[in-house]
Amino acid sequence: MKPMIKTLATVALGLTLIFPTMASAHSITVKSGAADLRVTLESLLGEHAELAVIAMQKGIDGAADFNDVAAALIANGDDLSKAVGSVYGAEAGKAFSGLWNTHIGFFVDYVTATAKKDEAGRAAALDKLAKYGPDFGAFLESANPNLKAADVAEGLKAHVSQLITAFDDYINKDYTGAYKSEREAYAHMVHFGQILADAIVKQYPDKFTNEGASAASVNLRSGLDRLLSEHGGLAVLAMQKGINGAPDFDAAAGALLANSDDLSAAITSIYGDDAGKAFKGLWNTHIGFFVDYVKATAAKDETKRKETLDKLNQYGTDFGAFLEGANPNNFKTADIAAALKPHVAQLISAFDNYVNKDYVKTYASTREAYAHMAHTGDYLAGGIVAQFQDKFHDPKAPAAMDMKIWMKIGSSDFTINDKTTKMDTAPFMWESNTYVPLRFLAEGIGAVVTWDQSSQTAWVKAGNDTLTFWVGKDYMEVNGVKKEIGAGVVLKDGRTQVPLRFITELLGWNVQWSEADGSITLTKAMAMSTHTH
Repeated sequence: MKPMIKTLATVALGLTLIFPTMASAHSITVKSGAADLRVTLESLLGEHAELAVIAMQKGIDGAADFNDVAAALIANGDDLSKAVGSVYGAEAGKAFSGLWNTHIGFFVDYVTATAKKDEAGRAAALDKLAKYGPDFGAFLESANPNLKAADVAEGLKAHVSQLITAFDDYINKDYTGAYKSEREAYAHMVHFGQILADAIVKQYPDKFTNEGASAASVNLRSGLDRLLSEHGGLAVLAMQKGINGAPDFDAAAGALLANSDDLSAAITSIYGDDAGKAFKGLWNTHIGFFVDYVKATAAKDETKRKETLDKLNQYGTDFGAFLEGANPNNFKTADIAAALKPHVAQLISAFDNYVNKDYVKTYASTREAYAHMAHTGDYLAGGIVAQFQDKFHDPKAPAAMDMKIWMKIGSSDFTINDKTTKMDTAPFMWESNTYVPLRFLAEGIGAVVTWDQSSQTAWVKAGNDTLTFWVGKDYMEVNGVKKEIGAGVVLKDGRTQVPLRFITELLGWNVQWSEADGSITLTKAMAMSTHTH
């Protein structure tokens, strides 16, 4: 297939903001061609995971809305195909659509076989899913040489495993495990969207530039979009489970609150502990209003339903006042209150239509709610970047130099080129392996670390490489390719700790170990920023 370059088309879940835009006078923004590509792919792939989990649950339950959520899943695939076609041409878009819908069919086969207690059929569906990875990888490599078929196939194994685990746990009534895997599947597919976008940007640097945006600002936008969109999807599902009196309601609500915790942590990282606590209180209060609406509906209490809707509409003003208090130059209470009305309307519409058995409208509103929350993330990120311009600059042009890092077992001292700082933890020995805190090491060598509390996952972006670590796992991924590391990643002192030699040797660092004093010296000739953050 010969790639045909086209301007990235606006897909159905495009990125046109319905919120007021940030003033263009700011030198750093969250928007650029490359950034828009990334968040579009992340959004669509994340939505695929959410809809796939719902569809598989509905399928095994024999639910009346199965066909409609399946149609929403296919519509999401159509939007993905359009995005691919807008970059590589209509022929490539059709080929992608065929492959994508085929793999969805394999998941349906697995559900069908499970319902029939057909173990041979389940095994056959899993075998087809395993073979799908190499086929899909070959397709992507043919379009973009920066994506290797083997790497993609390895990365998709995790996608299959997470969805199957979420489904099997649901069947086995391990609802906590089911929703843990659901959140992992969602985060994994969002990250896969970033990998695809990075490869496309590398392939077509003139078409998808980062002009106007910094890496930090785009990461902020991506992170807020991911969490807020997930909130929309989980809220719809939790409300459905609530009105049905489903046994997994508590687990679905727990996942929604875990998402809230992650959002609150993001706010805390920007505005501090007090603001994070205030945000969490407001956010969980509005979740409680939706729960009240479900309860009033179940009780057929129209007065209570109306009172709850009034509270939800008032919430927009309260939330707007909170944001304006934190960022008065870029957030206005009235703007935010008006913009949050669609969020309430979309979730209420999805729920009311579900209760009234109008499932087509249910999932139309579900998709609208998901997309709208990504726009909310764009708006919040834009305001935050405008407020803290000094925190979102990319490093200046790098200059080649030697870098030396020194650490010591049991010591919190961390030295880079003779400049010593203090870590809040220390390297340690465990089962004959030397462990070091991932964030300090990675940021010390110029990488960027992203942490997802819900899935206990850390991503390290080092140049064109993305490394993924999971707490408790003795393997990692490099650009989607699984790598054994021989020792488990651990969480100690609140920090992700990784085996030292593997990560440094993987990135080409020379490691010197002193038996005498337990010190570790890392050296490498590299390009280093001329200033620090």
